[in-house]
Amino acid sequence: MSGDVCGVSEDMDYQILQAVCDEDTLSSSSVGMSDLSDEILLCILRHIPVCDLLLNVANVCQKLHTLCHDKTLLTNVSLSEEYWADDALVRRILKQLANHVQSLSLNGCYWLSGSTMEHIARCRGVTHLDVTGCRITSLRLSRLLSSLAFLKSLAFDVTPGFNSAQLSSEAVDALSRLSELRQMLLTPSYGVVPCCAQLRKLMLQFDIPDVTKEGVGVCCQLMVGQSSVPHYKQLEEFTARLAPGEVNQTLLLLYLAVFSVNVPKHLRVFLVSIPGPNPAPWPAAPSVAQSLGERGDLVALQLPRSWLDSASLKQALEGNSPKHLSFSRCPALWPQVFQSLLNGGVRDAAQLVSLNLSGINHVPYSECRIVEDQLAAGTMSQLADSCSNIKYLNLMHTHYHHENSPGLEGETHLCASLAKFRHLLSLTLPACALSDGLNRNHTQMQNTHPSPLFQGLKKVPRVGLQNYKPESESSVSGDSTSGLALLLAGCLFLETFELIGPGFASTLPRLEPCTRASVEPRGMCAWARGIGDAHLAVLEALPGLRRLTLAGLPGVLRGTGLVQLAKQCRDLRVLSLANLGSLKTMNYTAALLDTLKQCTQLQELRLEQPYLNANASFFEALSCCSRLQRVCLISRCGTFDPSATETFMERCCHIVMCHMFMGGTLVACRTLQKALLDRFSAERPALSVVIYPLQHEDLPSVIREIPLTLLDRITLFQSHVAQPPHLSPL
Repeated sequence: MSGDVCGVSEDMDYQILQAVCDEDTLSSSSVGMSDLSDEILLCILRHIPVCDLLLNVANVCQKLHTLCHDKTLLTNVSLSEEYWADDALVRRILKQLANHVQSLSLNGCYWLSGSTMEHIARCRGVTHLDVTGCRITSLRLSRLLSSLAFLKSLAFDVTPGFNSAQLSSEAVDALSRLSELRQMLLTPSYGVVPCCAQLRKLMLQFDIPDVTKEGVGVCCQLMVGQSSVPHYKQLEEFTARLAPGEVNQTLLLLYLAVFSVNVPKHLRVFLVSIPGPNPAPWPAAPSVAQSLGERGDLVALQLPRSWLDSASLKQALEGNSPKHLSFSRCPALWPQVFQSLLNGGVRDAAQLVSLNLSGINHVPYSECRIVEDQLAAGTMSQLADSCSNIKYLNLMHTHYHHENSPGLEGETHLCASLAKFRHLLSLTLPACALSDGLNRNHTQMQNTHPSPLFQGLKKVPRVGLQNYKPESESSVSGDSTSGLALLLAGCLFLETFELIGPGFASTLPRLEPCTRASVEPRGMCAWARGIGDAHLAVLEALPGLRRLTLAGLPGVLRGTGLVQLAKQCRDLRVLSLANLGSLKTMNYTAALLDTLKQCTQLQELRLEQPYLNANASFFEALSCCSRLQRVCLISRCGTFDPSATETFMERCCHIVMCHMFMGGTLVACRTLQKALLDRFSAERPALSVVIYPLQHEDLPSVIREIPLTLLDRITLFQSHVAQPPHLSPL
């Protein structure tokens, strides 16, 4: 539904701009813009980006000039996606906003100069400021804070060289009045937390490498002796998201040291996400869980697997009505989670909005996986009855093996249970959850003694096109999509859908160490291998789909299902495809090109395939995505056509991110990267072009230079945590 609304809004933007800029249209219309009431016009103008609003629409006539400066349009302003706004334009906008804006976001405006940030000081009435990803030094931050006397909420990056001692007394006073703070930590530091005595909400993101560019190890020993250890007396919400690395975990424990002495009395949100299979333990976690359960107003909870046991979880949830819960990769908590949610362990389970059960039944893969390690359709049905208002659900890294044997007399399919979540907006599933089951012969084959090939004695063979012969297709019910059809019939409002195969791990190195540690071999789940083109075609039943991720699906043979869904899902904005079909060849190229030609609304494409040929035909099809803004191609043995790439960039004038990690030589990659930057940077201030050999030893350091606002887009899928953005630490 919201996807349709957004589509109508964008069409409206175009029509209004055409109307106000074309005098002939106005004069010939029976009802002109001037005939509409101010209230209607304000509703229309609310959909126009602020740069167009103030610099274009406001100049059409006096009436529109007055309305465009109405306080209802200029109170909350975001310049985060104004990619064509250079320094001069942003300065003009800030000058016009000075007396109006109260909430200002420049999140991710990495292309703006530091001197432009100084002009934010004009907006003296700002109460909420977000400059995450911008060029903010400690001195520049000090000058800004000294000018913003009413500031209540701040978000910024703590970069190498940051020194809180450089903050002026006026800046420290402003910090002491903050109630919300979000820090992106790029260097070991407390940032400004010790100055913020009135914090109610603290959000931290740790992205510090263990080794510097010069190869020197990073440590946090200097922080131990600091006297200004943060205190959180008034704290109500604490969230922390960590990138891989020991330094990030050590720094987090320093931030949490005070919790070991005194847990804030009003704490109701506690979200901590640490990647990897073995997070460092935190002894104070049980006492925090106990404190969260005492007041009865717990809103959100997420803790690493090593921090929480069943007894502590029961204590934390009892008597509460949480809205957001995440138990990613916490198999020991599985029984207690369902007991609390289904058997009265929470006060009102219907309040739950988002639930992350990713990997909650995950055990190291073996051929002896027992049924207790799988999702149960009956249990999920009960969960849907109890938690009827869930909108975000993540079941990635779990397993469900449906049996359609006659002896089971029509076992209820997991998808039928999931269809009862009528309000779902985002859903992430393992591929095997869509399977309608194996026939008896194939099941018996699975129960035979496993070959030594699958026990680590030799390299695990990749599953691809060569395994799918016509005579063997009957062994797997890959064409049966009744389960998926049931799911889609019930979840009519899905906007984000992710389907992840059990053996998928991206080849990008940023998260590779922690993801590969717990990923089972590709193709080992026979139920997942049966998910193919027929299942993708059924997704056409989701016309409001805006974000789609398909990864690690060896059963996709020709990609015909992609074409069919693209024809119906006309509002698709984000498409992520990774390791579909064979890994030894790309057998769905023709279908991919036809799919891209249908995706006229697409804004972001992430494509990962070992043998991608980014030739002239590929870029010609991609050029049909006229609204495309971000494209990322990842291909270990892939090739690219430099001339076709440049032509594509010329045709798609909205592209601001072109990242290609392919095969080829370093010289060829750098030559193309320089050519694109030289030609298009002047007209696209935010343009980020990174073209680099995927297997080059310097790639990790190259990726580290990419702005984090873009890096998260190419290394993570959209709903890994399945929580609304304002609460999600991932």
